[in-house]
Amino acid sequence: MLFDTHVHLNADQYEEDLQEVIDRARQDKVDNMVVVGFDRKTINRAMELVEKYDFLYAAVGWHPVDAIDMTDEDLAWIEDLASHEKVVAIGEMGLDYHWDKSPKDVQKEVFRKQIRLAKKVKLPIVIHNRDATADVVEILKEEEAKEVGGIMHCFTGSLEVAKECMDMNFYISFGGPVTFKNAKKPKEVVKEIPMDKLLIETDCPYLTPHPYRGKRNEPAYVRLVAEQVAELKNVTIEEVAEKTTANAKKLFGIN
Repeated sequence: MLFDTHVHLNADQYEEDLQEVIDRARQDKVDNMVVVGFDRKTINRAMELVEKYDFLYAAVGWHPVDAIDMTDEDLAWIEDLASHEKVVAIGEMGLDYHWDKSPKDVQKEVFRKQIRLAKKVKLPIVIHNRDATADVVEILKEEEAKEVGGIMHCFTGSLEVAKECMDMNFYISFGGPVTFKNAKKPKEVVKEIPMDKLLIETDCPYLTPHPYRGKRNEPAYVRLVAEQVAELKNVTIEEVAEKTTANAKKLFGIN
């Protein structure tokens, strides 16, 4: 049993063969997935998917790249959706200083608003961080995100940052990049952090693991992430599957 904690099956890249992609995941024992919506279009599609498939769950939030587009109505809508039984987290949210569509101050304000919302509706949060680690950690501390905790999605930071995040009640999630030959930092972090703070994901259709790097990613490939984690921690893939699934179900409140 594998649990892919971050998929974008709501992306246009799956328009033509979504059912086949889902079937391959299920055949590879990916028993649960969280579909992440991050704007109006992708949230709507995520909700359609979780209504259709009992093994899919949703995270709903607003992406930092598009922070400038988020209105108060959007935030109220996300709050309404939070009461849906298949919505298990708020996000992805955070900061992204790689792209410059949304000014940093706008990103920070939208990030803070979503953390406050998550605390109000008592759901964990999914954190997107690109080139903004110090500010992300600072805001999580200032907003007391520890109250709800969540996931540091597709973590590529240092062990020191991972420890700070774990102290704030966050799980550290690894995706395709941990399988890359030159990914020294993520590999070191995987070796050091405890199994009960570890999650796996694909972020599909992005960040495809080796040996499919450069091609479209899909949930079935989360097995490759699990295999790499098992090798780094010197345990069996069954242990990784069992523990990361239990961690995900605990975090998301799935029985």
